[in-house]
Amino acid sequence: MKKGIFVLILALAIVSSAFSADVVTVYMPSPAGLANKLAADFEEKTGIEVQTFQGTTGEILARLETEKANPVADVVILASWSDGLALKNEGELASYVPKERDKIVEGWIDDDNMLFGYSASAVGVIYNTLIWENLDADWNELADSMYKDDIAIPDPELSGACKDFVAGFVTNFGWDTFTALAENGMIVPGANRAALDAVTTGEVGILIAGVDYNAYSSMAAGEPISIYYPASGTVVNPRPAMIMKTAPEKENAEAFIDYLFSPEAQQMVADAYLLPGRSDVEYDNRATLAEIPQLPTNWDEMMSISSSASAKINELCER
Repeated sequence: MKKGIFVLILALAIVSSAFSADVVTVYMPSPAGLANKLAADFEEKTGIEVQTFQGTTGEILARLETEKANPVADVVILASWSDGLALKNEGELASYVPKERDKIVEGWIDDDNMLFGYSASAVGVIYNTLIWENLDADWNELADSMYKDDIAIPDPELSGACKDFVAGFVTNFGWDTFTALAENGMIVPGANRAALDAVTTGEVGILIAGVDYNAYSSMAAGEPISIYYPASGTVVNPRPAMIMKTAPEKENAEAFIDYLFSPEAQQMVADAYLLPGRSDVEYDNRATLAEIPQLPTNWDEMMSISSSASAKINELCER
């Protein structure tokens, strides 16, 4: 009898261990190639399996909403700092001090150690060089009639980088430029990739608020496009990695955050044409942080209007 009970307990223990593998669940935005490389390298270094969901910032936030009753994500990475702040204000995030905190770019970690800008992007003006040989117009100048029906913008309700740019631009300059651009025929083809495709295929010649790492990647692949940052400034958008307060595997989540700021992970970030989150990483495949003219950013104010401002862009551009 005792032997039978022992065998039963041993069998249950084996079954239990089989269903309690060492894992961390991470929700990541594009670029997909970077997400896959980070996951594979972390697994190799730690033995912790990375289960990922990849999507746009809008898709990730929608998934988090549907899973509120049964939380799944341990780490969430977004392409919008303002959306990360919104999660913090809703009490969704846990605090943690990364091992390499002192090497993080100034301003890319919040005072409560909840948002960690492991990388960043900026938006600029991307243009088809077969249509426009050279372009350097400022944002408001693109509302000129010479650019009529030749401009697109990513959907800011899907693109976190564009969402933050719209909020930053409006808090600095108001709505006149976006209204004029919409009246000049600006279209919204979709999220970042669809918007860039509209330019590379020649559907339109110009993409405003296009994410720069996509442009640099496409240029390296030989696409006939170029990018610049208008003189009046743009928004550099740290991409926050965050540990969810409801994380089922909190220790593994902390280990993943530490890994994101390792030299190896940060080199992968730079190789993917993103701005690294560490201030000591060198790169020469894109504009450096110091070379990008930046708008003043009041992130709390931007957060408060980002969702409504994004919706208004789509309203203005409706046909």
